Amino acid sequence: MAVTIRDVARVAGVSASTVSRALSSPEIVDAVTRERVLRVADHLGYRPNRAAQGLITGRTGNLGLILPDLANPFFPSVVKGIQSQAHAGDYQVFVVDTDEQVSAELGLVRSLAKQVDGIILCSPRMKPAELRDAAELAPVVLVNRRAASIPSVSADNAQGTLLIVEHLAGLGHKRIGFVAGPRQSWSTKERLRGLRAATAKVPVQLVELGNFAPTFEGGAEAAAGVVIGGVTAVVAHNDLMAMGLLGALREQGIAVPRDVSVVGIDNIQTSAMVHPALTTLAIPKEQAGRRAVDLLLQHLADPSAPTPLTTELPTELLVRQTTGPATDPKEPR
Repeated sequence: MAVTIRDVARVAGVSASTVSRALSSPEIVDAVTRERVLRVADHLGYRPNRAAQGLITGRTGNLGLILPDLANPFFPSVVKGIQSQAHAGDYQVFVVDTDEQVSAELGLVRSLAKQVDGIILCSPRMKPAELRDAAELAPVVLVNRRAASIPSVSADNAQGTLLIVEHLAGLGHKRIGFVAGPRQSWSTKERLRGLRAATAKVPVQLVELGNFAPTFEGGAEAAAGVVIGGVTAVVAHNDLMAMGLLGALREQGIAVPRDVSVVGIDNIQTSAMVHPALTTLAIPKEQAGRRAVDLLLQHLADPSAPTPLTTELPTELLVRQTTGPATDPKEPR
Protein backbone atom coordinates (compact mmCIF):
# COMPACT_ATOMS: atom_id res chain seq x y z
CA MET A 1 0.00 0.00 0.00
CA ALA A 2 1.38 3.42 -1.00
CA VAL A 3 2.64 5.69 1.76
CA THR A 4 0.56 8.86 2.02
CA ILE A 5 1.33 12.35 3.25
CA ARG A 6 -0.79 11.62 6.33
CA ASP A 7 1.43 8.63 7.15
CA VAL A 8 4.48 10.90 7.08
CA ALA A 9 2.69 13.51 9.21
CA ARG A 10 1.67 10.92 11.83
CA VAL A 11 5.18 9.50 12.23
CA ALA A 12 6.85 12.93 12.19
CA GLY A 13 4.37 14.30 14.72
CA VAL A 14 3.26 17.23 12.56
CA SER A 15 0.25 18.15 10.48
CA ALA A 16 -0.23 17.03 6.88
CA SER A 17 -0.05 20.69 5.79
CA THR A 18 3.37 21.02 7.46
CA VAL A 19 4.60 17.96 5.54
CA SER A 20 3.27 19.49 2.34
CA ARG A 21 5.09 22.77 2.98
CA ALA A 22 8.30 20.99 3.97
CA LEU A 23 8.31 19.15 0.64
CA SER A 24 7.03 21.87 -1.70
CA SER A 25 8.26 25.10 -0.03
CA PRO A 26 11.02 24.02 2.38
CA GLU A 27 12.27 27.57 2.86
CA ILE A 28 9.17 28.49 4.91
CA VAL A 29 9.51 25.59 7.38
CA ASP A 30 11.97 25.78 10.26
CA ALA A 31 15.12 23.74 9.76
CA VAL A 32 14.56 21.23 12.58
CA THR A 33 11.00 20.39 11.52
CA ARG A 34 11.96 20.24 7.86
CA GLU A 35 14.82 17.83 8.55
CA ARG A 36 12.54 15.57 10.63
CA VAL A 37 9.88 15.49 7.91
CA LEU A 38 12.40 14.72 5.16
CA ARG A 39 14.03 11.99 7.25
CA VAL A 40 10.67 10.33 7.94
CA ALA A 41 9.55 10.65 4.30
CA ASP A 42 12.77 9.01 3.14
CA HIS A 43 12.52 6.25 5.76
CA LEU A 44 8.91 5.44 4.81
CA GLY A 45 9.66 5.62 1.09
CA TYR A 46 7.15 8.41 0.49
CA ARG A 47 6.97 9.70 -3.09
CA PRO A 48 4.99 12.92 -3.59
CA ASN A 49 2.18 12.96 -6.14
CA ARG A 50 3.35 15.05 -9.09
CA ALA A 51 -0.13 16.23 -10.02
CA ALA A 52 -0.93 17.28 -6.46
CA GLN A 53 2.40 19.07 -6.13
CA GLY A 54 1.72 20.88 -9.36
CA LEU A 55 -1.53 22.27 -8.00
CA ILE A 56 0.37 23.67 -5.02
CA THR A 57 3.55 24.92 -6.69
CA GLY A 58 2.40 25.59 -10.25
CA ARG A 59 5.23 23.32 -11.44
CA THR A 60 4.83 20.16 -13.49
CA GLY A 61 8.20 18.53 -12.75
CA ASN A 62 8.64 18.11 -16.52
CA LEU A 63 11.06 19.55 -19.06
CA GLY A 64 10.52 19.57 -22.81
CA LEU A 65 13.17 18.74 -25.42
CA ILE A 66 12.64 19.51 -29.10
CA LEU A 67 15.18 18.25 -31.62
CA PRO A 68 15.24 17.88 -35.42
CA ASP A 69 16.03 14.21 -35.98
CA LEU A 70 16.41 11.56 -33.29
CA ALA A 71 17.65 9.12 -35.95
CA ASN A 72 20.76 11.27 -36.40
CA PRO A 73 23.42 9.64 -34.15
CA PHE A 74 24.51 13.06 -32.89
CA PHE A 75 21.36 13.64 -30.88
CA PRO A 76 21.02 10.53 -28.67
CA SER A 77 24.18 11.50 -26.78
CA VAL A 78 22.76 14.98 -26.18
CA VAL A 79 19.49 13.42 -25.01
CA LYS A 80 21.39 11.10 -22.66
CA GLY A 81 23.11 14.07 -21.02
CA ILE A 82 19.84 15.97 -20.71
CA GLN A 83 17.93 13.05 -19.23
CA SER A 84 20.60 12.10 -16.69
CA GLN A 85 20.93 15.67 -15.42
CA ALA A 86 17.16 16.22 -15.39
CA HIS A 87 16.54 13.01 -13.45
CA ALA A 88 19.20 14.05 -10.93
CA GLY A 89 17.14 17.18 -10.39
CA ASP A 90 13.93 15.11 -10.06
CA TYR A 91 12.59 16.19 -13.46
CA GLN A 92 11.19 14.09 -16.29
CA VAL A 93 11.86 14.90 -19.96
CA PHE A 94 9.36 14.92 -22.83
CA VAL A 95 11.26 14.40 -26.11
CA VAL A 96 9.77 15.59 -29.41
CA ASP A 97 11.32 15.00 -32.86
CA THR A 98 10.42 17.54 -35.59
CA ASP A 99 11.61 15.20 -38.38
CA GLU A 100 13.58 18.12 -39.85
CA GLN A 101 10.35 20.13 -40.29
CA VAL A 102 11.45 23.66 -39.39
CA SER A 103 7.89 24.96 -39.74
CA ALA A 104 6.76 22.65 -36.92
CA GLU A 105 9.19 23.93 -34.26
CA LEU A 106 7.29 26.95 -32.91
CA GLY A 107 3.97 25.07 -32.87
CA LEU A 108 5.55 22.31 -30.81
CA VAL A 109 6.87 24.89 -28.34
CA ARG A 110 3.31 26.21 -27.97
CA SER A 111 1.99 22.70 -27.30
CA LEU A 112 4.72 21.72 -24.85
CA ALA A 113 4.67 25.00 -22.94
CA LYS A 114 1.40 23.99 -21.26
CA GLN A 115 2.84 20.69 -20.01
CA VAL A 116 6.39 21.54 -18.90
CA ASP A 117 8.29 24.00 -16.72
CA GLY A 118 10.89 24.79 -19.38
CA ILE A 119 12.05 23.74 -22.85
CA ILE A 120 15.43 22.86 -24.37
CA LEU A 121 15.64 23.52 -28.10
CA CYS A 122 18.38 21.43 -29.71
CA SER A 123 19.71 22.69 -33.07
CA PRO A 124 16.58 24.74 -33.81
CA ARG A 125 16.37 26.42 -37.22
CA MET A 126 13.72 28.95 -36.31
CA LYS A 127 14.30 32.56 -37.27
CA PRO A 128 15.48 34.88 -34.47
CA ALA A 129 12.01 36.43 -34.13
CA GLU A 130 10.48 32.97 -33.75
CA LEU A 131 13.03 32.06 -31.08
CA ARG A 132 12.04 35.20 -29.17
CA ASP A 133 8.38 34.15 -29.47
CA ALA A 134 9.30 30.71 -28.13
CA ALA A 135 11.07 32.25 -25.14
CA GLU A 136 7.91 34.23 -24.35
CA LEU A 137 5.92 30.98 -24.12
CA ALA A 138 8.22 29.19 -21.65
CA PRO A 139 11.72 29.38 -20.19
CA VAL A 140 14.02 28.25 -23.02
CA VAL A 141 17.64 27.14 -23.34
CA LEU A 142 19.27 26.53 -26.72
CA VAL A 143 21.73 23.76 -27.58
CA ASN A 144 23.86 24.06 -30.72
CA ARG A 145 22.43 27.50 -31.48
CA ARG A 146 22.93 31.02 -30.20
CA ALA A 147 20.44 33.88 -30.09
CA ALA A 148 20.41 37.23 -28.33
CA SER A 149 18.94 37.21 -24.80
CA ILE A 150 18.34 33.41 -24.72
CA PRO A 151 20.71 31.17 -22.69
CA SER A 152 22.60 28.76 -24.96
CA VAL A 153 25.17 25.96 -24.98
CA SER A 154 27.26 25.30 -28.08
CA ALA A 155 30.62 23.97 -29.18
CA ASP A 156 33.44 26.40 -29.87
CA ASN A 157 33.25 26.17 -33.66
CA ALA A 158 35.99 28.75 -34.21
CA GLN A 159 38.46 26.81 -32.09
CA GLY A 160 37.41 23.49 -33.65
CA THR A 161 37.66 24.55 -37.28
CA LEU A 162 41.07 26.09 -36.58
CA LEU A 163 42.25 22.72 -35.23
CA ILE A 164 41.07 21.04 -38.44
CA VAL A 165 42.75 23.56 -40.75
CA GLU A 166 46.02 23.49 -38.81
CA HIS A 167 46.04 19.68 -38.97
CA LEU A 168 45.42 19.59 -42.73
CA ALA A 169 47.85 22.44 -43.46
CA GLY A 170 50.48 20.56 -41.45
CA LEU A 171 49.99 17.61 -43.81
CA GLY A 172 50.70 19.85 -46.80
CA HIS A 173 47.13 20.42 -48.03
CA LYS A 174 46.74 23.70 -49.91
CA ARG A 175 43.22 23.32 -51.27
CA ILE A 176 40.55 22.21 -48.77
CA GLY A 177 36.87 21.69 -49.56
CA PHE A 178 33.90 22.16 -47.26
CA VAL A 179 30.72 20.12 -47.73
CA ALA A 180 28.15 22.24 -45.92
CA GLY A 181 24.91 21.16 -44.31
CA PRO A 182 21.53 22.88 -44.80
CA ARG A 183 21.78 26.56 -45.67
CA GLN A 184 19.51 27.59 -42.76
CA SER A 185 21.50 25.59 -40.21
CA TRP A 186 23.25 27.72 -37.58
CA SER A 187 26.03 25.13 -37.30
CA THR A 188 26.64 25.30 -41.05
CA LYS A 189 27.06 29.06 -40.87
CA GLU A 190 29.31 28.92 -37.82
CA ARG A 191 31.55 26.18 -39.24
CA LEU A 192 31.84 27.98 -42.56
CA ARG A 193 32.71 31.22 -40.76
CA GLY A 194 35.33 29.38 -38.71
CA LEU A 195 36.87 27.70 -41.76
CA ARG A 196 37.03 30.98 -43.63
CA ALA A 197 38.79 32.65 -40.72
CA ALA A 198 41.19 29.73 -40.20
CA THR A 199 42.19 29.38 -43.86
CA ALA A 200 42.82 33.14 -44.02
CA LYS A 201 45.60 32.67 -41.45
CA VAL A 202 47.54 30.02 -43.39
CA PRO A 203 48.38 29.53 -47.10
CA VAL A 204 45.34 27.32 -47.71
CA GLN A 205 42.47 27.88 -50.14
CA LEU A 206 38.95 27.02 -49.00
CA VAL A 207 36.65 25.63 -51.68
CA GLU A 208 32.97 25.83 -50.72
CA LEU A 209 31.25 22.85 -52.32
CA GLY A 210 27.61 23.64 -51.64
CA ASN A 211 24.83 22.73 -49.23
CA PHE A 212 23.55 19.20 -48.73
CA ALA A 213 21.22 17.29 -46.44
CA PRO A 214 22.97 16.47 -43.12
CA THR A 215 22.71 12.73 -43.85
CA PHE A 216 24.73 9.83 -45.21
CA GLU A 217 22.97 10.32 -48.55
CA GLY A 218 23.79 14.03 -48.53
CA GLY A 219 27.47 13.26 -48.11
CA ALA A 220 27.40 10.74 -50.95
CA GLU A 221 25.75 13.31 -53.20
CA ALA A 222 28.59 15.75 -52.48
CA ALA A 223 31.29 13.37 -53.78
CA ALA A 224 31.01 14.57 -57.38
CA GLY A 225 31.73 18.14 -56.31
CA VAL A 226 34.73 17.00 -54.29
CA VAL A 227 36.23 15.37 -57.38
CA ILE A 228 35.46 18.28 -59.69
CA GLY A 229 36.71 20.80 -57.12
CA GLY A 230 40.21 19.38 -57.26
CA VAL A 231 40.71 19.48 -53.51
CA THR A 232 43.20 17.29 -51.67
CA ALA A 233 41.21 17.36 -48.43
CA VAL A 234 37.57 17.87 -47.54
CA VAL A 235 35.76 18.77 -44.31
CA ALA A 236 32.18 17.53 -44.00
CA HIS A 237 29.48 19.31 -41.99
CA ASN A 238 29.07 16.21 -39.81
CA ASP A 239 30.22 12.60 -39.49
CA LEU A 240 27.20 11.15 -41.26
CA MET A 241 27.98 13.19 -44.35
CA ALA A 242 31.66 12.31 -44.08
CA MET A 243 30.82 8.59 -44.03
CA GLY A 244 28.54 8.97 -47.04
CA LEU A 245 31.37 10.77 -48.79
CA LEU A 246 33.82 7.97 -47.95
CA GLY A 247 31.56 5.37 -49.55
CA ALA A 248 30.93 7.41 -52.71
CA LEU A 249 34.61 8.19 -53.19
CA ARG A 250 35.48 4.52 -52.79
CA GLU A 251 32.96 3.61 -55.49
CA GLN A 252 34.72 6.04 -57.83
CA GLY A 253 38.10 4.46 -57.16
CA ILE A 254 39.37 7.37 -55.09
CA ALA A 255 41.40 6.20 -52.10
CA VAL A 256 41.17 7.87 -48.71
CA PRO A 257 43.52 9.26 -47.50
CA ARG A 258 45.98 8.55 -50.34
CA ASP A 259 44.07 10.66 -52.87
CA VAL A 260 41.81 12.77 -50.66
CA SER A 261 41.79 13.32 -46.90
CA VAL A 262 38.38 13.47 -45.19
CA VAL A 263 37.45 15.07 -41.84
CA GLY A 264 34.08 14.83 -40.11
CA ILE A 265 32.58 16.75 -37.20
CA ASP A 266 30.72 15.36 -34.13
CA ASN A 267 32.55 12.13 -33.23
CA ILE A 268 29.44 9.95 -33.32
CA GLN A 269 30.06 6.39 -32.15
CA THR A 270 30.26 4.85 -35.63
CA SER A 271 32.96 7.29 -36.77
CA ALA A 272 35.59 5.03 -35.19
CA MET A 273 33.99 1.88 -36.63
CA VAL A 274 34.08 2.67 -40.35
CA HIS A 275 37.06 1.74 -42.51
CA PRO A 276 39.21 3.70 -42.65
CA ALA A 277 38.37 5.14 -39.22
CA LEU A 278 37.23 8.74 -39.55
CA THR A 279 39.29 11.70 -38.40
CA THR A 280 36.73 13.92 -36.69
CA LEU A 281 36.22 16.95 -34.48
CA ALA A 282 34.75 15.68 -31.20
CA ILE A 283 31.83 17.72 -29.89
CA PRO A 284 31.10 17.27 -26.14
CA LYS A 285 27.50 16.16 -26.71
CA GLU A 286 26.57 14.75 -23.30
CA GLN A 287 28.27 17.64 -21.55
CA ALA A 288 26.24 20.09 -23.66
CA GLY A 289 23.02 18.34 -22.64
CA ARG A 290 23.91 18.39 -18.95
CA ARG A 291 24.92 22.04 -19.06
CA ALA A 292 21.66 22.99 -20.79
CA VAL A 293 19.66 21.38 -17.97
CA ASP A 294 21.79 23.17 -15.38
CA LEU A 295 21.02 26.53 -17.01
CA LEU A 296 17.31 25.79 -17.24
CA LEU A 297 16.99 24.59 -13.64
CA GLN A 298 19.04 27.56 -12.45
CA HIS A 299 16.52 29.86 -14.10
CA LEU A 300 13.53 27.94 -12.72
CA ALA A 301 14.95 28.10 -9.21
CA ASP A 302 15.39 31.87 -9.37
CA PRO A 303 14.02 33.60 -12.49
CA SER A 304 15.35 36.96 -11.28
CA ALA A 305 18.97 35.76 -11.02
CA PRO A 306 21.26 36.46 -13.99
CA THR A 307 21.81 33.42 -16.23
CA PRO A 308 24.91 33.09 -18.47
CA LEU A 309 23.69 33.77 -22.00
CA THR A 310 26.45 31.91 -23.85
CA THR A 311 28.35 28.78 -22.86
CA GLU A 312 30.92 27.54 -25.38
CA LEU A 313 32.43 24.11 -24.84
CA PRO A 314 35.89 23.18 -26.17
CA THR A 315 36.30 20.61 -28.93
CA GLU A 316 39.00 18.01 -29.61
CA LEU A 317 40.39 16.82 -32.95
CA LEU A 318 40.64 13.01 -33.07
CA VAL A 319 43.15 12.09 -35.77
CA ARG A 320 42.44 8.64 -37.18
CA GLN A 321 42.93 7.06 -40.59
CA THR A 322 41.15 9.33 -43.10
CA THR A 323 43.74 12.11 -43.12
CA GLY A 324 47.25 11.88 -44.55
CA PRO A 325 49.87 13.84 -46.49
CA ALA A 326 48.62 15.79 -49.49
CA THR A 327 49.02 14.15 -52.88
CA ASP A 328 51.33 16.02 -55.26
CA PRO A 329 48.94 17.74 -57.69
CA LYS A 330 51.25 16.73 -60.54
CA GLU A 331 50.79 13.06 -59.75
CA PRO A 332 47.75 11.35 -61.30
CA ARG A 333 45.10 10.08 -58.93
